[in-house]
Amino acid sequence: MRRSGFTASTLAGGVTTGSAPVGYQQELRRGVGGFASFAAGFSFVSILTTVFQLFGLGFGLGGAAFFWTWPLVFAGQMLVALCFAELAARWPISGAIYQWSSRLAGTTVGWFVGWVMIIGQILTVAAAAIAAQAVLPGIWSGFQIVGGPGADPSVVSPTGAHNAVLLGCLLLVITTVVNILGIRQMAAATSVGVAVEIVGVIALVLVLFFLPERGPQVVTHTTGWAGGGGYLGAFLASSLMAAYVMVGFDSAGELAEETHSPRRTIPRTILRALVTSGVGGALLILSGLMAARSLTDGNLAAGGLSWVLTDRLGGVVGRLLLCCVAVAVFACTLAVQTSGARMMYSMAREGALPCHRYLGKVSARTGTPVITSIVVGAGAAIALLVNIRQSAIFTALSSLCIAMLYLAYLGVTVPLLVARIRHRHTDRLPAGVDERGRPLFTLGRRGTVVTALAVLYQAGMTVNLLWPRAEIYDLTGGTWWLRWSALLFIGLSLAAGAAYFLARRLHRRIELRHVPHTHREPSAEAVAEPA
Repeated sequence: MRRSGFTASTLAGGVTTGSAPVGYQQELRRGVGGFASFAAGFSFVSILTTVFQLFGLGFGLGGAAFFWTWPLVFAGQMLVALCFAELAARWPISGAIYQWSSRLAGTTVGWFVGWVMIIGQILTVAAAAIAAQAVLPGIWSGFQIVGGPGADPSVVSPTGAHNAVLLGCLLLVITTVVNILGIRQMAAATSVGVAVEIVGVIALVLVLFFLPERGPQVVTHTTGWAGGGGYLGAFLASSLMAAYVMVGFDSAGELAEETHSPRRTIPRTILRALVTSGVGGALLILSGLMAARSLTDGNLAAGGLSWVLTDRLGGVVGRLLLCCVAVAVFACTLAVQTSGARMMYSMAREGALPCHRYLGKVSARTGTPVITSIVVGAGAAIALLVNIRQSAIFTALSSLCIAMLYLAYLGVTVPLLVARIRHRHTDRLPAGVDERGRPLFTLGRRGTVVTALAVLYQAGMTVNLLWPRAEIYDLTGGTWWLRWSALLFIGLSLAAGAAYFLARRLHRRIELRHVPHTHREPSAEAVAEPA
């Protein structure tokens, strides 16, 4: 399939979308229900993990007014989520971003989108695992293994950075084991993690709102910002925090082949995951700014919300709430790793990756792509180990991985916008019905405007994320390759991908199988076949 447009439904495979066999054979086991699908997207976003991890950075860069980056990023990402919800209803298949891009713009564009997405997901797994260092030493000083309980736990310190690598690698071992065990175990773990996280967010917000040091008008001032000159640059830099948090809502689409009634379920869970995260995160940031004992003594920028908890709630209550955050860190790392494993599996079964015969295998015992789970976990561990001698890379890693996800998202929304313009007289994706016979989610004639705004937002935020700011990419203050590391890494990744793509002549070899745009009831023969 090399043509773009809404009629390009020549997707490869025999996946059962709902229950009807289509292009892909049903190898992955369907064990994901409605809440577990929501949990997959919500766990990837994981406001407890990421807000705790980067609250101090956002506040340090922009002061209290950095709060307003949150609603701005939320509005932009909602535009993207609406586009993805439409596509998920029509192509409910693993490797969502790769598959959608390939069907809209052709397999060459789709392959590079998938390649960037896989690398970005691996780096995101590593960045999520780092969050363990922001939480565990606050629960118990014994978790600060490197240097002992009295050592500096900050990830930008040598002892904190080394300990973050150690804790992160241990966490990756656990999440890899859970992924290998099976989709039901993974779904159960993420569902429990999300339930704990939601309860934790509600409890934390309520407690902090009842301990105010100042009113909500704090967000109208730049108190805590220590920079000089114009504020716009600092405000844009501080938006890294919100941009890092509100990604991954599409991960429910990665589990489409393992989800019951995916055409009906996944569009809803994509939107619900983002809305829930957006509202909860805004309240979490606001309550933290209101409850912090001081905005100017440097503690909030250095310790973030962990410092607010332990300072205002005392050791016992603060540590109990930090335990909820620790559970969220585990669920987030697990969800991101699962999403990356499914993306890799989807591309491998098309013969589009090195060692695809192994990466495209599904275990007959567990019904999961075991090798891809191991590869993603190992890749994330390597990304962590690279940082063991260079603690300044940690903030760069957070920005880089999210910039790569934004680039991959653009590889979907730009072709979608082109297709909408070409089909402007109808201005909608092909119609169809879900597993209950109801019309698929659609934006109708508003789709072109929504997609155009989504593309503009994504392009601007991608430039913002990749901008070579010293305060993000070069904490040493004088390492040129760190400052330009994002552009250098993405350029090298694309060059390596292009070399493999051309050497293997993949532009001629990748042929996607058909997946219908609408739900089809299984034939009598398919129903009679054993599972």
